[in-house]
Amino acid sequence: MTKVSIVVAFLLLGASQAVAADLPEYGQPYPLAVWTWAGPYVGVHVGSGLGQSRFTDSNGPAVYGGDVRTPTALGGAQVGFNFQPNRNLVLGVEADISAVGSNGTNTCLASSGYFLSANCRVRQNALGTVTGRVGFATGEAGRSLLYAKGGVAWLNQQIDINTNPIDLSTGTKNSQWGWTAGVGVERAVAPAWSVKVEYDYAGFNSFRMATPGSYFQPFPPFALYGTTPPGSTSVSQNIQTVKVGLNMKFGGDTDARWDDSENMYLRGSQSVEDPSMRGDIEIGGRVWYSSGRFQKDLGAGTDPTQQNILNSRLTYESPAASGEVFGRVDGLADFFLKGFIGGGKLLSGKMNDEDWMPGYGVPYSNTVSDPVQGSIAYATVDVGYAFIRGPGVNVGPFIGYNYYRENKSAYGCTQIANATVAAPCVPAIPGSTLAITEDDTWHSLRVGLNGVVMLNDRLKLTGDAAYLPYVRFSGVDDHVLRNAYDTRSPESGEGRGVQLETILSYYVTPSFSVGAGARYWAMWATEDAKTNFFGTPCPCQTLPVRTERYGGFLQAAYSFNTD
Repeated sequence: MTKVSIVVAFLLLGASQAVAADLPEYGQPYPLAVWTWAGPYVGVHVGSGLGQSRFTDSNGPAVYGGDVRTPTALGGAQVGFNFQPNRNLVLGVEADISAVGSNGTNTCLASSGYFLSANCRVRQNALGTVTGRVGFATGEAGRSLLYAKGGVAWLNQQIDINTNPIDLSTGTKNSQWGWTAGVGVERAVAPAWSVKVEYDYAGFNSFRMATPGSYFQPFPPFALYGTTPPGSTSVSQNIQTVKVGLNMKFGGDTDARWDDSENMYLRGSQSVEDPSMRGDIEIGGRVWYSSGRFQKDLGAGTDPTQQNILNSRLTYESPAASGEVFGRVDGLADFFLKGFIGGGKLLSGKMNDEDWMPGYGVPYSNTVSDPVQGSIAYATVDVGYAFIRGPGVNVGPFIGYNYYRENKSAYGCTQIANATVAAPCVPAIPGSTLAITEDDTWHSLRVGLNGVVMLNDRLKLTGDAAYLPYVRFSGVDDHVLRNAYDTRSPESGEGRGVQLETILSYYVTPSFSVGAGARYWAMWATEDAKTNFFGTPCPCQTLPVRTERYGGFLQAAYSFNTD
């Protein structure tokens, strides 16, 4: 995915050298032309998304599952053309293409606990759109653009369906067409450059795909089975994305910056006074309310190529409240340093433990543990370079590190899929009894784009999108109620992820601000993912793992100059 962004970035840098020819020497001011959005542009974007794929079942409504979530990291390029018939109205067309990294699974075709249900896996590879845009230019000189867009969307993907825990499977690799609509805000931060934050929704045409054969249990709890023939399912899909983008307008001076105080702009690296950025150091605190989802798939064997065939899956849902402190330092030779550290408690939650045990007379078991209690802790530090820095503007790439730990304890156990006495948690275990614990740690490398823009003299918009090219997961599962010699199962894996954050701040005074924001984190370890099942020696059981945490926060901050 990162190859697309890297290539386009080099094209932009090359274009900037050509456009800058025959202009005044560095540091020489000249009058600022009336700003217009009209003309062609090209740009890059990074962001994240969340897809949902729904699988129908002709045998009836699902006991559980049926929908596959696909947390998504994306990055790519866009090209467009704007028309501006008057000062406020902006019309345009735009096409974009994104490389996509995603890998989601969930239970499907689970109409009964007396039927061997399946594991559905969705991997999306590319996403594209062609849209029209309608915008309203506002603010000083019309440099802020509020817009809506709509058009057609295209999705390329791989979908696999496997009957658990046996090797019966079907799959398809296809491209789907659909529609898309979105809204965004774009800010011209220099004569040739603008940054944007955009939300899009895309829905795709449903299609049918084959499903594998399976087995059912006519006389539970006896381990006698009849076969069911292959069939088909209808798959409907949508994906929601948030992008942080950087556009270069053709015909502008790519090396120029605005100096609004003199109605001029300067070329080159000459600094301008920047009172609207409210200082070189910002410190503050936040309160974050979030929802979380953790899922791990225990494979039916040790072969990594067959990790989609399962004998168990555990899915935790856990809202949390946390507090954190954050800070940012700007102006270090155009470098910036930012980060935060925080922690909190899981407020409540539940855990679904699914098992496919046909040899024990239980085709499909699904137990619920409620409540889930625990804690979270996290920290991030980034260093970046602001290649666009001027009055009310700070935009640049960064590299950093994220630490995330989540400790979960699940209490009680109630069977919801299979009522036979051979099924786990029949009779139910009360919610006062500790059943399973899960203690996980994620270490991630971050690369991304950060933009800070003053929309007016009091409102500041911050967008931060990071791709996680390397994620390292480690964890320990403890089935405390098992009568095993060792109830603990060490876990590990590697993978990728995405982290996205947007903040709107209001300056009550020139130094003190309050704000609200939203954050989305998704990480998945699907490479070399394994567990020493209850301490047994390797070869280890496969264990793809996925985690998400998302929600909104409130913050307060104080800014001051170091001069």
